[in-house]
Amino acid sequence: MATLEEKIARINELYHKSKTEEGLTPEELEEQQSLRADYIASFRASLRGQLDNIDILEKDGSVTNLGEKFGKNKNLN
Repeated sequence: MATLEEKIARINELYHKSKTEEGLTPEELEEQQSLRADYIASFRASLRGQLDNIDILEKDGSVTNLGEKFGKNKNLN
């Protein structure tokens, strides 16, 4: 399986090819869409992991973990 850096490089490669006169083949268009979807899913998972580890110190001195408070809320995805 390709690393994230390799996927990004391929996304960029396909983007630049799409801007040429030659354009992308139907297979390359499908690959581009798939790679972009994978990248977005990876980005969201990474961001969710970061947000889940944020603690808020409340005025009353208690600590609220955002992951515990909002992590199970499916509307945030």
